[in-house]
Formats: sequence, structure tokens, C-alpha cells
Amino acid sequence: MEFYIRPINSGDGKGLNELRRMPGVFENILGIPSERIQQNEDFVVSMDANQHQFVAISKFQDKEELIVGTAGLSVNGNHRMRHSGTIGIMIHKDYHNQGIGSALISALIDVADNWLMLVRLELTVFEKNERAIHLYEKFGFEKEGLKRLAAIKEGKYENEYIMARINPTFHSFLNN
Repeated sequence: MEFYIRPINSGDGKGLNELRRMPGVFENILGIPSERIQQNEDFVVSMDANQHQFVAISKFQDKEELIVGTAGLSVNGNHRMRHSGTIGIMIHKDYHNQGIGSALISALIDVADNWLMLVRLELTVFEKNERAIHLYEKFGFEKEGLKRLAAIKEGKYENEYIMARINPTFHSFLNN
């Protein structure tokens, strides 16, 4: 399957909403099935300079483009924590294991490491989401802790791992 990565644009709210509400996706993010298109469009148009969001687009022959994934990076706004950012990602359920997650994470890491000079990227992931954990570990994220009963998933309280990646350029500072 062919796809490309681009920054999110105004007008992507509908595609983002469809992705966020999709069974097989919303269970592993902190969205809910009743989310409205306007909420997603408002998110896109209200992003500030500390938010960086990409979408993965698949174009079908004789059809319009489809958002098959999205990933975002939010730089911490606190002056003493501006060296760190939080990321999130979601991939269309029918497009798992096709390199979309890796391409999106790579795009975020490029921005974080090479353009924003961030030292730390962090995220949370449901404890049982092994596919996502494997993806994050592939890019150097490590489990730092467990948040017990952190979020509701399918009517139950679930644990989340806190994971982080330290920019390899700064690993020497960890030993001081």
C-alpha cells in the first residue's frame, strides 16, 4: 500500500474524527465513540506553535484521499520543561503492520531531535497494547513506570505504562 506523510490541515477534522471513533482504534486512545467532527476540526485549527501533528494519507485510484494514521507531538509549555514533549499516535485498524506507525514516529522524532532539539519524548500506552509497545521500543522508548487504574477502557479501569525516549545525543548526561 502506498501512503505519504504530511502535516495536518484545516479540513482534516472529518477524517480525523472517523479514525478516532473507529472500533479497533478508539479503545486504545483516550477518545470516545460519541466524539463529534467539530471537536476534531476545532483541535486542528486551534493548534499552537508547540503542537506538531502529521497525518498518513493513502490515495486510492479514482477515490479521494483517506487518513490512515495520525501522530502528534506537544512540546511542554513550562519553561523549565521545554526540553520535553509528549507524543500520541493512532493507525486505521485496517492498515496495521504496513509501516505507517513507523513512518509517523520517524516524522515526529525528526522534528523533535533535529528541529526542536528536544531531549525527552514521552507517552503513555495501555499495559496490554503489545503492538504499540513494540513499535515504541523499536524507536528507543523505554518503560519508566506503571500508572495503575489510569484510564477507562471498555468499561474497566486499565493500567498504562509511562514510556520515554531520551535523544541519543544526550545519553552522556544520564550518567552524571
